[in-house]
Amino acid sequence: MIRETLVNLRNKRPYDTIIVVDDGSTDRSYERACIPEVHLLRHAVNLGQGAALQTGIEYARKLGCSYVVTFDSDGQHDPEDIEPFVQALRQGEADIILCSRFLGKAENIPLTRRYLLKAAALFERLLTGVSLTDAHNGFRAINIAKFPDFAITHNRMSHASEILDLIRSLNMRYKELPCTIRYSDYSLAKGQSTIDSLAILVELFLAKVVR
Repeated sequence: MIRETLVNLRNKRPYDTIIVVDDGSTDRSYERACIPEVHLLRHAVNLGQGAALQTGIEYARKLGCSYVVTFDSDGQHDPEDIEPFVQALRQGEADIILCSRFLGKAENIPLTRRYLLKAAALFERLLTGVSLTDAHNGFRAINIAKFPDFAITHNRMSHASEILDLIRSLNMRYKELPCTIRYSDYSLAKGQSTIDSLAILVELFLAKVVR
């Protein structure tokens, strides 16, 4: 699926810089991501999605990129949604644009996933003060040039909540825009399970209590 996602991105966004971070995969993902004009980075061992995103952000800064759009490789995001996000940053509407499947479309989303994500958004609002309709979405656009201190330190899935903490601590102006998320058997198998999502929320709650 990663090759199909990259080809689709390359065809629809031919002038964008595309950075792929292979997080120590043990299948053929690295080989399938070898596409002309795609910057392909690789972790020697699996570190987690948060670490992969930070590696990509650091590399984008080295290339002189002003904006970064984070985009999952499992085919659930639509490249057509990228342009409104980037335009909102360019026009100064916000410093970070967050995708909301609940303002847009969540095709074939399991009912349990829908309820869990809505509960997570409420939970995050109570913990971080950042009010969103969709708190755990991998599709976002960030003005990294304006915020050199924007750095993800949570290596694994809790990075999504850390980003909300960064929005608050760095006083970033944020905005949600609608997007389309297409769930398939493949994306559901590759993404967070319901149990994993619950574990993340428990981990975050305990971290806040200890702090």
